[in-house]
Amino acid sequence: MRGSNFVAFLTVQGFLMGIIFGLFQSSNAENFLGIVILVTVFFYLFAHLCVGFYFQTLGLKGHSFPKQTHEHSLDVYVREINRREQFIDAYYNHKLELVADDERVKA
Repeated sequence: MRGSNFVAFLTVQGFLMGIIFGLFQSSNAENFLGIVILVTVFFYLFAHLCVGFYFQTLGLKGHSFPKQTHEHSLDVYVREINRREQFIDAYYNHKLELVADDERVKA
């Protein structure tokens, strides 16, 4: 699960828990809103704390990007696309010539 998804999940859970605690503990709308906001913010900050500690202990190592092989693959793809475009253009030009010849014969 991505870190942002985990934060969003716990924030929504905190909002729902805030509504539940707000319904049980508050006597008016202002207290209800305050409790909901307080619990939601607590869960939001707690989620960021958990994600931060997780990524810190995970120990991600940087690795180099294989630029040469990536550029070579992209060049191959570009050449293939250009070859196919030329083939399709030639096909449509030939088709237009056939249609034009057919119209001249009919006229």
